[in-house]
Amino acid sequence: MKPTKAKGLQADPIFKLGKAPARKDPRNFKFAALLRAPPALPVEYDFDVKHPGIPTPMFGNDVHGDCVIAGRAHQTLRFEDVEQKKIIAISDSDVLNEYFNETGGPDSGLVVLDSLNEWRKGGWLVGRKRYYIKAYSEITPRSQNATRQAIFLDVGVGLGLQMPISAQAQTRAGKPWDVVSGSGSRPGSWGGHYVFVPGYTKLGPVCVTWGRKQQMTWAFYAKYCDEAYAIFDATDSTKLKRAIDVKKLGAMLQTVTSVAKARR
Repeated sequence: MKPTKAKGLQADPIFKLGKAPARKDPRNFKFAALLRAPPALPVEYDFDVKHPGIPTPMFGNDVHGDCVIAGRAHQTLRFEDVEQKKIIAISDSDVLNEYFNETGGPDSGLVVLDSLNEWRKGGWLVGRKRYYIKAYSEITPRSQNATRQAIFLDVGVGLGLQMPISAQAQTRAGKPWDVVSGSGSRPGSWGGHYVFVPGYTKLGPVCVTWGRKQQMTWAFYAKYCDEAYAIFDATDSTKLKRAIDVKKLGAMLQTVTSVAKARR
């Protein structure tokens, strides 16, 4: 994979970025098209409350710009907590090995879409086991309702954010990411970042990043999110089977596989 340098990768001594500019593909599945029965949403929801004890490691993101793979690791922890009913061990080395494998060596950051394709097709190695995802689909960026639906259905929700410089002080102070005025509020003035989101509150999405939970406001999400994905591991949970057209997803995946084979 050709490296693409992410802006602001090492702009902070602790909080490293690493999301390269978003790459769009009109062929991507759309999350809204897979919904057949949109779920009734609670006012607030957190996967980690329903599945306590899941850790939030830094996964090397205080040294390297590996936020895309660190986000993947946080998602994998939760996917396998459901699938295997246990918290698997994911090391910093597992994360960094995959990160540098996908960058080709340099600490350059990653394109989220390219990395999702790598995860789906080739999987990634944790210990001695390789983990894959079944599919991913686009959530319309800044769509509050669709984002809450995907989070509540326990699919992996990953957000690409064009971080403003103003978020640096908010992060250091342990405050929610929120929209402020001034030159430091310009989207991308700090750089690009990728986060995994296991919950939401009335205030906005709650993501896992830099070794902890981080609240953001819906206003922050609306202004700074430039790509959002619902990522599917298993599709046999009760909630998913009620809400998602699993047969349609399967047919779409079969079409993608057939086209890929025909191009070889």
